[in-house]
Amino acid sequence: MTARVIDGKEVAEDVVATVKQATAELKAKTGTVPGIAVVIVGEDPASQVYVRSKGKKASDCGFHSETFELPAETSEADLLARVEALNADPAIHGILVQLPLPRHIDEDKVVQAIAPEKDVDGFHYINVGKLGTGAIAEAFVPCTPAGSMVLIRRALGTGDLSGLTAVVVGRSNIVGKPMANLLLAANATVTIAHSRTRDLPALCRTADILVAAVGRPEMIAGDWVKPGACVIDVGINRIDAPEKGEGKTRLVGDVAYAGAAEIAGSITPVPGGVGPMTIAMLMANTLASACRAAGVEPPSY
Repeated sequence: MTARVIDGKEVAEDVVATVKQATAELKAKTGTVPGIAVVIVGEDPASQVYVRSKGKKASDCGFHSETFELPAETSEADLLARVEALNADPAIHGILVQLPLPRHIDEDKVVQAIAPEKDVDGFHYINVGKLGTGAIAEAFVPCTPAGSMVLIRRALGTGDLSGLTAVVVGRSNIVGKPMANLLLAANATVTIAHSRTRDLPALCRTADILVAAVGRPEMIAGDWVKPGACVIDVGINRIDAPEKGEGKTRLVGDVAYAGAAEIAGSITPVPGGVGPMTIAMLMANTLASACRAAGVEPPSY
């Protein structure tokens, strides 16, 4: 068996196309233009790249986009004041504070200061609670698990996962736990596993849907995969690649792709799988916030 490759880039482009069309319709009907604000503190190179890509994608979607670049020595009080000003700005529907923040700032305090209705990252306790209690239509879901769920639905051809067993390897608040809640809401039977799970390979082999979000390069071997399973690899790990030359590196997921692709029914590659979906779903969440503010039903994906 050779697994069908789940092309995250293609699906992300389809999501963004829907966002663009719905944005134009929202503006024509109500005059509302979705607005997103990204706040970055300090000059972390990876964060700078990510923030620029968010801004470019927002502009491509027809959004109003603002970026606030604050110096690393910005106080917690000043950052909270910036968040509060954005909470009160009716032109802004989505607020993101780029993490990590400098050590002198309490990240959780800042994240929880974002108005829940503008928390398009889905990290506020109110959105976490809504997701956990099944009120998904009212919640903002973290972008990576939301995107992973779109890929699962596209791969399996259905949003109803009744009768299917899902194993999520990883228990983070950003991916593992919200992923499990989404799968539960779709009627899958879900197990959350992690590094301390007993006989993890055997558990993974029970999964019709296997989501790897553990952050360890190629930890999940090919023979951990159930024949025909849908494998979603959330991991993005950079490892040495001496075959490319001295000092060279390459990106791999949490799944040993070559072996798993021989057994799985469908699988996401790394890169090009879940990664492109994250920013696409951020745009979708921002549009949803603007739609809710205007009393319009947001699109589905």
